[in-house]
Amino acid sequence: MPVNLKGRSFLTLKDFSSEEIRYLLDLAHDLKAKKRAGIKGSLLEGRNIVLLFEKTSTRTRCAFEVAAYDEGANCTFLSNSQMGKKESLEDTAKVLGRFYDGIEFRGFKQSDVEMLAKYSGVPVWNGLTDLYHPTQILADLLTIEEHVHKPLNKVKFVYAGDARNNMGNSLMIGAAKMGMDFVGLAPKELFPSKELVDEMKEVAKTTGATITLTENIDDVKGADVIYTDVWVSMGEEDQFAERIKLLEPYRVNAEMMAKTGNPDCIFLHCLPSFHDLETVVGRDIHEKFGLTEMEVSDEVFRSPASKVFDEAENRMHTIKAVMVATIGRQ
Repeated sequence: MPVNLKGRSFLTLKDFSSEEIRYLLDLAHDLKAKKRAGIKGSLLEGRNIVLLFEKTSTRTRCAFEVAAYDEGANCTFLSNSQMGKKESLEDTAKVLGRFYDGIEFRGFKQSDVEMLAKYSGVPVWNGLTDLYHPTQILADLLTIEEHVHKPLNKVKFVYAGDARNNMGNSLMIGAAKMGMDFVGLAPKELFPSKELVDEMKEVAKTTGATITLTENIDDVKGADVIYTDVWVSMGEEDQFAERIKLLEPYRVNAEMMAKTGNPDCIFLHCLPSFHDLETVVGRDIHEKFGLTEMEVSDEVFRSPASKVFDEAENRMHTIKAVMVATIGRQ
């Protein structure tokens, strides 16, 4: 049956079938090839989108804006609205739905992006919440397909670090949907919720995926991808001391990469990354805790195995695919 995502919101990959995710990835591959060939698009011509941001952003904002312009859409960046201050989320959604063909939201509560989708009457796209980051996962899957020369359902994927944050949750969902061998490598205190794990294990029964949660670093053996994220998410900055104690053994370094036994294993990270002292946060952590790098060593981050900047670029191509699929002309 042909895939039709017109009018759909993109709030979490849990809402999408394997076939629908496959469609978005194929579309992203096509749109990326078109951009590389210098072909100007018009699939979003006449469309207007608005970007709502509660959290800071580099890749998400830039990816949505460039993707919109590439295909002919108009774009409004709105970070100083009355939403939640002088105007309810429901009322804001109803207003914006009258002006715009699609709404992106990047913020804290998953319930907020869901409410925007409920009341706006137009597709809403989740640019990140505390629970999920679905546009990032599409970019990750696209990058894996470009650099790991086997089907996704043959890929062993290891996520090392805080496995119950929005990236840990979303990567497990994406892996389960696409039939991958997913390993969450983390201290037990930071395993994803049992409810979500059980839900994804049910999905895995239909896709052939496997889901493993482990504290044993040796379980990276055979990995095609090692992925990590920051140890402390936005809004949790007061937990650095606790997280460093829990997660320092799970830093992705050359030793961990070697334990895979796979010379072609790639490294991915959604960025930003604290791999050196060239950031205010990095220098602050160094002063307080003596660390020169956190979730990944500078050696691995800068190594040929690292595909993080291909991955960052792919945010734009996959976000473009989501917008074209949900509000595009064809």
